Amino acid sequence: MNGKILVVDDEAIQRDIVRDILEDQGCEVAAVGSGPEALEYINSSPVDVILTDLRMPGMDGVELLEKIKQHEPETVVVVITAYGSVESAVDAMKKGAYHYLSKPLGKDELTLVVQRALQSKQQSDEIRSLRRELQERYEFHNIIGRSQNMQQVFKMIEKIAPSESTVIIYGESGTGKELVARALHSHSKRKDQKFLAVNCAAIPDTLLETEMFGYEKGAFTGAYAQKKGLFEEADKGTLFLDEIGDLDVTLQAKLLRVLQEGEFQRVGGSKTIKVNVRLLAATNKNLEEEVKEGQFRQDLYYRLNVVPIFLPPLRTRKEDIPDLIEHFLQKYQQKHGKAVKRVAPAVMKRFLDYRWEGNVRELESVIERSVILADHDIIDLDTLPQKLQEPLAPSTPTSPLDFTIPDEGISLEHLERSLIESALNKANWSIKKASELLGISYKTLQYRIQKYHLKD
Repeated sequence: MNGKILVVDDEAIQRDIVRDILEDQGCEVAAVGSGPEALEYINSSPVDVILTDLRMPGMDGVELLEKIKQHEPETVVVVITAYGSVESAVDAMKKGAYHYLSKPLGKDELTLVVQRALQSKQQSDEIRSLRRELQERYEFHNIIGRSQNMQQVFKMIEKIAPSESTVIIYGESGTGKELVARALHSHSKRKDQKFLAVNCAAIPDTLLETEMFGYEKGAFTGAYAQKKGLFEEADKGTLFLDEIGDLDVTLQAKLLRVLQEGEFQRVGGSKTIKVNVRLLAATNKNLEEEVKEGQFRQDLYYRLNVVPIFLPPLRTRKEDIPDLIEHFLQKYQQKHGKAVKRVAPAVMKRFLDYRWEGNVRELESVIERSVILADHDIIDLDTLPQKLQEPLAPSTPTSPLDFTIPDEGISLEHLERSLIESALNKANWSIKKASELLGISYKTLQYRIQKYHLKD
């Protein structure tokens, strides 16, 4: 047997007997005479299994067990009782003890129980190691995803984060665009500098200009003092402009100048200010289409679209839903002090069938609500929002050429994806031929293929 054992017993003779037996079996054994000594020992030297007498002066074995489980829950504890009744030993097992032994100890029984305890510890260590490995593999800077789509996103982040290039992140609302931006910053050469973010759609244009570029004292009514903008504050760091597709055309021109020249002027000022800022942007719009419609400057589009990242919607990566659920359960267990550990099978089925128009953000909201409302350690259907409590309608047909619109409607995005897949298959994945079949430009079809993560 390989492993480190700590024997806790106030009787020196008993400690020596147990130590001799286990050392003969190949174990590394330490022995102490009280609960406080045991706690002091494991604080400085971790052990695999603890054998503790139940009846000891001062801190008894049950109290020692409780303290061990509070601080080192994975430690395997075996209790030893010298009294005919096993009630106290059973109580100890309810509180987390692995097994119990009765005095006088038999050599064979002691050896067998310790051997199994060491095996249990080894298995739990292997499981934790595997979970850590899976977490590292499927979680990238708080972005979770084992799906092929998300693994491609992780690879893109790793490749482009160290560069100084401008990046634009495409994705629906709630897909985690800001998380990707933060991951890019955290893995860049600027990681020790500031990361600042602003939502261009959430601030009126008149205020957004001063927010981005600052203003001079007296520039307008209420400008009682000079104020730095985000570009100045983010100098040598990273600035993230979310929903950049909603940026006013006038501000687009000023932003273009910063990207081209690395300089700007505060509102109401004439002094040119130089900055060194890496710009990251995000949008839920097709900027190429916005350019065609005159809503977005073409020159700015090409400046921003150096390296695009396309975030898939949650409904196209449903294999990630169980991992996301576990992540959010852990998060909101701690936040709300509720021991909600899992979801019922019926709830999991609803989650996998649901379309999640609000994407990961909507899923997180549902999990938090359910943790708050749950009466037990499991999320049942009755804790879900009403729209998720009722059985979900069958999914829309996969063929875009032969269907009737169901009463609950149909997703145009789902239909568009199906049409594109059908055209690509019909054209043997010739993008030029498929674009002609669909009546759209080659570049527009390329964008759609990237957006929906379509592959031959």
